[in-house]
Amino acid sequence: MNPPNLPHAPAEFIVLHSRRSTIVLEAHADEAPIWRYWGPRLPDGATPRVPLRETRPGPSFMLEVDQPLTLLPTFGVGWFGQSALLAHRDGLDFAQAITGCEVEWIELARAVRLRLTDAVAALRIDVTLKLDETSDVLTLQSTLTNLGTASIDVQWLAAGTLPLPGHAESVRSYAGQHVHEFLLQTDKLSRSLWKRENRRGHTSHDCFPAAVVTTPGATDDAGLVFGAHLAWSGNHAQQIEWLHDGQYQWQLGEWLAPGEGRVAPGASLQTPEIVASCSTAGFNGLAANFHTELRSRLNWPGGAMRARPVHINTWEAFYMDVQPANVMTLADAAAEVGVERFVLDDGWFQGRHHDRAALGDWWPDPAKFPQGLGPLVEHVTGLGMEFGLWVEPEMVNPDSELFRAHPDWALQLAGRPLLTSRNQLVLDIARAEVSNYLFDKLDALLREQPIGYLKWDYNRDMTTAGAGGYAAYRSQVHALYALLARLRAAHPAVEIESCSGGGGRIDFEVLRHTHRVWTSDCIDALSRVNIQRGFLQFFPPEIMGAHVGTAPAHTTGRTQSMGFRAAVALPGHLGVELDVRHLDDGARGELKAWIALYKQWRERLHHGLVWLGEAGDGLVWQAHGDEDANELLLLIYRIAPSTHRYAPSLRLPMLDTAARYRVSTVAPAGEQGAHWFHSTSPFFTALKTDGVELDGAWLAHAGLPVPRATAEACFIVRFQRL
Repeated sequence: MNPPNLPHAPAEFIVLHSRRSTIVLEAHADEAPIWRYWGPRLPDGATPRVPLRETRPGPSFMLEVDQPLTLLPTFGVGWFGQSALLAHRDGLDFAQAITGCEVEWIELARAVRLRLTDAVAALRIDVTLKLDETSDVLTLQSTLTNLGTASIDVQWLAAGTLPLPGHAESVRSYAGQHVHEFLLQTDKLSRSLWKRENRRGHTSHDCFPAAVVTTPGATDDAGLVFGAHLAWSGNHAQQIEWLHDGQYQWQLGEWLAPGEGRVAPGASLQTPEIVASCSTAGFNGLAANFHTELRSRLNWPGGAMRARPVHINTWEAFYMDVQPANVMTLADAAAEVGVERFVLDDGWFQGRHHDRAALGDWWPDPAKFPQGLGPLVEHVTGLGMEFGLWVEPEMVNPDSELFRAHPDWALQLAGRPLLTSRNQLVLDIARAEVSNYLFDKLDALLREQPIGYLKWDYNRDMTTAGAGGYAAYRSQVHALYALLARLRAAHPAVEIESCSGGGGRIDFEVLRHTHRVWTSDCIDALSRVNIQRGFLQFFPPEIMGAHVGTAPAHTTGRTQSMGFRAAVALPGHLGVELDVRHLDDGARGELKAWIALYKQWRERLHHGLVWLGEAGDGLVWQAHGDEDANELLLLIYRIAPSTHRYAPSLRLPMLDTAARYRVSTVAPAGEQGAHWFHSTSPFFTALKTDGVELDGAWLAHAGLPVPRATAEACFIVRFQRL
């Protein structure tokens, strides 16, 4: 490292561009690159021109060498903020500093790898940055390689460090719990450290690994916002810290349990990816970036997404009281209302009569299915529906043939009690014999029957997560990805849903291996409005499992009309989670009409952009359309009784102000439900008949009139450019 009175090596400016954003790093051959800019697109050729240190006269009581924010801030040699690396070798080499930096372009102006070496601590950290032209999404990932002769223990290695501007104002994150996911939290940024950590072993219901940072004036559709998500299905942490130049740094990474970061000589430790973006088009612009990025990652059977089939799941119809005759009559009723995929949930396998036994014994219960699943599958497919099956492979009940034969296969710590949750333990799937057992059982099911879909559940947090006495949180996640990849390779036509008790395992990395997520075990439509809006900030609607549930809802006891339940589920991947056999003729006909409406509109709902907004007075809305706003479908939800004599108009800034639109209402055939907005005003009568021509500029700035309605109502409007 240079003596403090000597200058650093000459600066090289590393610039990455996408359509709407730019990254600028200042690289020196003898230190980590300095962050200079992450924000809206700069013109080609625009750089700082001069090194940062030449523009920053030092204050009193400081080191003689300025220590600005770098791509990899480290502890112990002059940086006093949060470090991107905390590590040691049996107490030694506890301080690190980059002494060498090599720049390797993967794609000019798009992707770069920085090879950062600490010759004293004998470490190399490779940091890769890729800025996608189409999505404006930045991905960062770090890999630490131990160049020394002794193991090094890593306590923290950030997947990346991001700069945030000094006028960053607040951070929006998501908390929650089972059946209450995606609860928006807004915290004011200040000189106090903002930090979130999850140690539950999976992505979790209560600490979503992402956040959005705002600047003053940011709204749904305007203003500068930044977002970042850690693509990882295990323990994680993120923190935002004020710096002494008035800026902020944002770090995200895997939370490592003691011992999980031990790296042998010559070995490497790779972090998950950070998926990050900035937008000057507010929260909706940021969501569009994330949706585009995730859609590019999804590994659909056949290489492309087909229309998302209407889905019925048997859980709330039967729970575990699965009897073939009843299941077949439910399948008959489901097919009659237009369901296209039938998923048999829990209760089908050996000895599974309640949640206290049988997890791990993955073959059909001979008492329930004496001929196996074949007759049921044949019945379902004979009705023109696909067949899907619920599994929870990572878990085992102590009361199971598997556990009695292999009690050592469960994660455990010697001398500690086996702590059950939902009467189950977690299998050590990183052990080859355990993973092979699970693959063999699932592979046999998929080979024996035309099963096109697996609902893959995970219903507990990890405790006493030891394997041979060592922490196994990290190895479990990597083993999960490997098992999913192995199954997908053997059965490439099978789609997989990531369930985890609803919202417990939803992240960009598990979605490299799966195709749908179960958004929440709560199907109360009123609760679902906000859960789904939080989800849509990062994930597109076509993977959002959204079901028409029972009334009253099993998780809240509240009752909503069939129409409102269906309207809330409509924009996602529509499903049904109720016993269709017990609906009266009117409710069955209404459900059938909503399913038909979904089929009519699913291509529009599941491609293009999503805009979310609020009008006040209990009105929230979302719109789905193409980027050029040629056609949009607008869903307006009244989630609380009106406190106004007249409902507020909805301003729709996504519309083309130079265009004119034909505006008309959309409703299921024969719709008469009490959820619907009613009005005898001529304008709304015209909307229901031939439609009304309106100017895009008027709709964008003055707004669309909205009729009065009772609470828990939905008004759906179509816009067609003329």
